[in-house]
Amino acid sequence: MTLAHADGGSPATLSFEFFPPQTTEATLRLWRSVERLAPLGPQFVSVTYGAGGTTRARTMAAIRTIQERARLNVAGHLTCVGATKEETLGVAEAYRQMGVNRIVALRGDPPRDSGGFKPHPGGFACSEDLVRALADEGFDVTVGAYPEKHPEAATLQSDIDALKRKVDAGATRAITQFFFESDCFLRFRDRAVAAGINVPLIPGILPIENFARMSKFAASCGANVPDWMHAAFGNADTEEEATLLATAIATEMCDTLIRAGAEHLHFYTLNKPDLTYDIARALGCQPARFEMAAGNGAA
Repeated sequence: MTLAHADGGSPATLSFEFFPPQTTEATLRLWRSVERLAPLGPQFVSVTYGAGGTTRARTMAAIRTIQERARLNVAGHLTCVGATKEETLGVAEAYRQMGVNRIVALRGDPPRDSGGFKPHPGGFACSEDLVRALADEGFDVTVGAYPEKHPEAATLQSDIDALKRKVDAGATRAITQFFFESDCFLRFRDRAVAAGINVPLIPGILPIENFARMSKFAASCGANVPDWMHAAFGNADTEEEATLLATAIATEMCDTLIRAGAEHLHFYTLNKPDLTYDIARALGCQPARFEMAAGNGAA
């Protein structure tokens, strides 16, 4: 399904990120998210993958259930952390056996208190190497990108250079880290185009479910939370007001991005679908009639 403006603006497609559940309650929350968002007709959905395969079984189960019951196009995540090359490519092959050919290839975050990323002995040294190996195996590879400087990067340009190397290695699109002002993405896009990066650059959108929690997460990711947002959420007296504010902020930003030529929006749902659903509806997305295939919904 596409989003389009009444004034004839360019349409945009949607995708959603989910993460594999760890408990029965979380499984139900994931499945509610899929049921809520599937009628919006996403181009694809992605399921995250823990470092070193820590969520491998749950990721595989979630992908299989989403495919069988929701009949959605699924992309699997894959990282360089905590595994040999053979083990990592073995996961990719397991994805392929499930009918998943699109992979989101990331370096991955190192374990907490580990002192930073260190390649596993016999593993991939960086996401560029992982991208090249996956592309050589015939996978459709999506990579991450940073519209603001990655916390470990020396400069903004070094981030762009790293993205260019991943594209040259075979990546076919890039999804950005979340951001909260449209100009942030547009400046990044201009720098990427100037560097000769010619693959689709997809804005990553994080609906704000909890402002305080999001602010702490953003600080760890190097994502700027502008002062006006702190003031706006500080003036929201109730949860309902905060939800309305979050919907309005994300909708306005997405609308600006679409008008500026963004052809696709990727939502980090955190397995909490309602804000994402409301934002898509506010942008003009009409849910289609949708029925889940038979099954118990267990992931």
